[in-house]
Amino acid sequence: MRFGEALSFSLQALRQNPVRSLLTGLGMVIGTASVILVVTISLTSQTYILEQIEGVGSNMIFASYEIGTQQSSAEVHADFIKTSDVLAIREQLSERIIAATGIESTYDAMFINGKQERLLVIGSDEYYKPVRNLVVLSGRFLDASDVSLRQKVALMTEKLAKRLYGSQQGAVGQLIKIHGLQFTVIGTFKEKVESFGQSELVAETVVIPITVQQYFTPVERIDPLYVQVREPRDVESVTGHVKEILESRHRAGAAYKAENLTGILNAAKSISQILSLVLVLVSAISLVISGIGIMNIMLVTVTERTREIGVRMAVGASRRDILMQFLIEAVLISLGGGMIGIVAGVAVPFSVQFFVDNIHIPISFWSVAIAFTVSSLVGLIFGMLPASRASKLNPTEALRYE
Repeated sequence: MRFGEALSFSLQALRQNPVRSLLTGLGMVIGTASVILVVTISLTSQTYILEQIEGVGSNMIFASYEIGTQQSSAEVHADFIKTSDVLAIREQLSERIIAATGIESTYDAMFINGKQERLLVIGSDEYYKPVRNLVVLSGRFLDASDVSLRQKVALMTEKLAKRLYGSQQGAVGQLIKIHGLQFTVIGTFKEKVESFGQSELVAETVVIPITVQQYFTPVERIDPLYVQVREPRDVESVTGHVKEILESRHRAGAAYKAENLTGILNAAKSISQILSLVLVLVSAISLVISGIGIMNIMLVTVTERTREIGVRMAVGASRRDILMQFLIEAVLISLGGGMIGIVAGVAVPFSVQFFVDNIHIPISFWSVAIAFTVSSLVGLIFGMLPASRASKLNPTEALRYE
């Protein structure tokens, strides 16, 4: 029997029991779709988590004064990181870093909607925006002249601008009083990736030039100091150099902490990969269960069609022909369910993208290819036992079967 003839017989047999064929293939539809969806969800979550961490600054180093040995207040104040330390790091590591900046923070009282509230005031410079991945929503950010000329200009977070002036654009050009002085609002901003209060920025924050901020801080203290490294491979070594520079510029016994997000980034990658593997294994189990379902139904089919098999053998069909026909039937059920599952598994992520903004949902070509291959193999492997049993039936006994 030619393959085309066997395929025709198999299709005819499946059409005679459409409901059974559909229900048998339904398991493959669910299993195949789940494989693609699981891989898609895993890739999407992994990409999203890594983007969030990288958005904070995967190449960023942050350093601060930690603690020293027993010392007087004057010695402690001298150990704090200073603006001169930031300049030294810029100069000594200029070829390996993009920028270095620092912040000084204070609080000031401000009347908002008739109620006095404590407001976080951060002093920094023009490098603060690129290092911290800040997004300017309206107006502009600080520039070098604002810092060097000690201009009384300020930026405020998106939430604060909306509370005070109703909109981001409405805040630009307004005058606000900070530490008793009038400042002109030159822009509004937000973090590129929300840190949910885990950074120095809070929902309602004002940023002013650090040279102006130092008028209102009795002791100069940069906390933290930020450094953005040029190449990811240099993050670890530059972290060590930053700490060494700080320690070399202060008295012996002063301790400084220099850290980066590389460890968190690597941990997130490892966790997401393990999670992906677990989810794929779970979905693979559903495919195996679907294959067992196909095998059971095909075994029942062989029993129901015993007389038909006997008639076919009596008119000249070989055992190989019977084996091929039932094997093709199992593969068709499995492959048909797999194809529908692939369409469903791809269609769901595509449709979700129309309703969810700012999240890229990648469709893995390999997940589709693997799902197609596995659906074919499931039919081939689990269809072998029923097909083999059908081909080994005795023609005479098969003809007498009622």
